[in-house]
Amino acid sequence: MKEANSLFSFLYAALLSEKTKKRAEIFFVSLAIISFLLHLAIIALVDLKIILINDYSKLLSNPITAIYTPFSFILIYEVYLLVYYLPKSTTIYIGKQYEIITLIIIRRIFKDLTKLELNSNWFDSKANVNFTFDIVSTIILFFLIFIFYNLNKKNEINQSKLQKTLDINSFIKLKNIFAIGLIPIFLVLSIYSLAHWIYENFFSITQIVVKIKDINKIFFADFFTILILIEVLLLLFSFFLSDKFNRVIRNSGFIISTILIKLSFGTEGVLNAILIVAAVLFGVIILAIHNKYETLEVKRVNTLES
Repeated sequence: MKEANSLFSFLYAALLSEKTKKRAEIFFVSLAIISFLLHLAIIALVDLKIILINDYSKLLSNPITAIYTPFSFILIYEVYLLVYYLPKSTTIYIGKQYEIITLIIIRRIFKDLTKLELNSNWFDSKANVNFTFDIVSTIILFFLIFIFYNLNKKNEINQSKLQKTLDINSFIKLKNIFAIGLIPIFLVLSIYSLAHWIYENFFSITQIVVKIKDINKIFFADFFTILILIEVLLLLFSFFLSDKFNRVIRNSGFIISTILIKLSFGTEGVLNAILIVAAVLFGVIILAIHNKYETLEVKRVNTLES
């Protein structure tokens, strides 16, 4: 038991501590800056015909597309933050999911800027329509995430009043174990996805490879599948802690929200935007109703104490 606790403490300090988070932030931000400059340099060399790349690579045609690369590394850091907050706060963990899917849309906007057809018949172009929906979706998601975090502040106040005497250390430790287990999975998936993406966009010599799944569907679709399984397990274990109806519905609602995000990776265009906005909107509504339940519980407790 002592050895197990020592191993847990070591892994937690190495993977999920505040110091590790800060190091990860510095590493990924530095990597994003370097990759952006490197991508710009490669575009310049291709444009000057100093190096020759196959005609099917779409990320070397315009300097604007270079923004796609640093955003990819920022997204990887956001995924780490998602895992980091899993044992610390359920709502912040879900909020990080919403941030990730919004950043994916923003990254897609930068990539698709070069495909726009600037003419009077704007909506005759599929690329223009998708771009418009992405822009509108980003604004809506940004506002919904703001509401979600604002609701979370109220939720934390209620939780502090209701759980002063509740021992949840064992459940938090379980979430820490899940988070520690997610780190190597996250690393393996991210390395594989990055290598696959580099090969597809810079070294592939056949047009067929363009039809292979993009990096979102390679990494994020798989990663969100894993998150769904983890969330279901945590929901089941949470029954040992509390079987309160509103808590069960909140956690179940967050799983549904994650599933909708996962489903969005298999869609494109308008349906993709609708699924993502619906996922976040559903999570916001679930949290808002849950908070109403918690407020009533706080009033009941205060009444009994008085």
